[in-house]
Amino acid sequence: MIHNPITQLEQLTITNASKNFLKETAKWAKFLAIIGFILIAIMLVFAVFATTIFDLAGKMQPGMPESLGLTMTVTYLLLSIIYFFPVYYLLQFSNKMKNALSTKNDETLANAFEMLKSHYKFIGVFTIITLSLYALLIIVATMGAI
Repeated sequence: MIHNPITQLEQLTITNASKNFLKETAKWAKFLAIIGFILIAIMLVFAVFATTIFDLAGKMQPGMPESLGLTMTVTYLLLSIIYFFPVYYLLQFSNKMKNALSTKNDETLANAFEMLKSHYKFIGVFTIITLSLYALLIIVATMGAI
């Protein structure tokens, strides 16, 4: 009899060791998510006061661009919005995984792994975009140096 790979996966069982690893992973994911939300809050506070800070710095140090405060405010707001999503997905993974393991619910387990997939997919796409921007910056800098 030929085994269908999907059928084999449907029969996958979680051992006690796997369950313990998943519990520990969920705890660390929650810790990292909480730290992530704290850092987002710090970025938002900095974004709120960036205009004032850089206006004062501009008065003490002539020659600084006047729009630097606004630029920094927008930058930190954008970074905090971008950073929110992977942290949110990580927190959702943690909560759903803990729930799935305690209730032994397959659907909740699948939802937990969906959140983990979303977290890594977001980080992966963001990494590709960042590397592409670095490559573009290197190319532009090299062309400007010629």
